[in-house]
Amino acid sequence: MSTIIWILIFLGTFSFMEFMAWFSHKYIMHGFLWILHKDHHKKDHDSWFERNDAFFIIYAVVSMSFIYAGATTWFWYGWPIGLGIMAYGAAYFLVHDIFIHQRFKLFRNANNWYAKGVRRAHKMHHKHIGKEKGECFGMLFVPFKYFKK
Repeated sequence: MSTIIWILIFLGTFSFMEFMAWFSHKYIMHGFLWILHKDHHKKDHDSWFERNDAFFIIYAVVSMSFIYAGATTWFWYGWPIGLGIMAYGAAYFLVHDIFIHQRFKLFRNANNWYAKGVRRAHKMHHKHIGKEKGECFGMLFVPFKYFKK
């Protein structure tokens, strides 16, 4: 029974991170931490790294903190929470940074309906280079209006 609970917590955390991605993007990245996120919308540097990459570090620290608490205290569900956050971060990096922004030249020829919809939705988000008016959504939930045949 504890294995089932562990898996449910992991999956619940992974799913909740979709909401957190939307929330933090809309209210934090396009809010008070715009200073870190703006170079993602308007590249003003020559480096491969962006100030926006700091958000990966922030979420990694949260993930590692839960894992550490799970390993060293009675808080055993820190493991599935921390690993759920880490798995979402890996999936987000794969979809957003590798597939969409091509930081590594992989998946360039993916042209199925889902791939096209995710690219189209992200392109609409990036058409606004300022802090305001950027459509925000998560990685997995993309409004159906972007999935055209």
